[in-house]
Amino acid sequence: MRVVIQRVKHALVSVEPDYRRAIGMGLMVLVGVEKGDTADDAEYVARKTAALRIFNDDAGVMNRSVIDIDGELLAISQFTLLASTRKGNRPSYIRSAGGDEARALYDTYCDRLAELAGREVKRGIFGADMAVELLNDGPVTIIIDSRLCE
Repeated sequence: MRVVIQRVKHALVSVEPDYRRAIGMGLMVLVGVEKGDTADDAEYVARKTAALRIFNDDAGVMNRSVIDIDGELLAISQFTLLASTRKGNRPSYIRSAGGDEARALYDTYCDRLAELAGREVKRGIFGADMAVELLNDGPVTIIIDSRLCE
């Protein structure tokens, strides 16, 4: 499982005609599920997301987590995170998990992150054509891949 975590001042996901989910300061997370990922991958990435210390403390050092700052969370499924561009110029998505498998692990990640953070994780609509707006703070962008964990 691969996630791209962005520290944001605010973020919004919308799906026409009238689905909108917005957050203020916190984390906007793009979530990609790879074939073969398991609930253990979702657990690992959710724990890292919740505990990631990328918000400034009083001394201006990135030493606080989204939990510490009482920040908000937005998670959006994005199969393109697993794109392979090794051959040619057209990305291959063969490594991305299929719809049912990916949806289940995306939901597992979001549910577990909500439990760990003690707050709602707002979500996009799985598989929908979504518009995402955000104001990246810093900018701070972190990639976590459960298959590359130490």
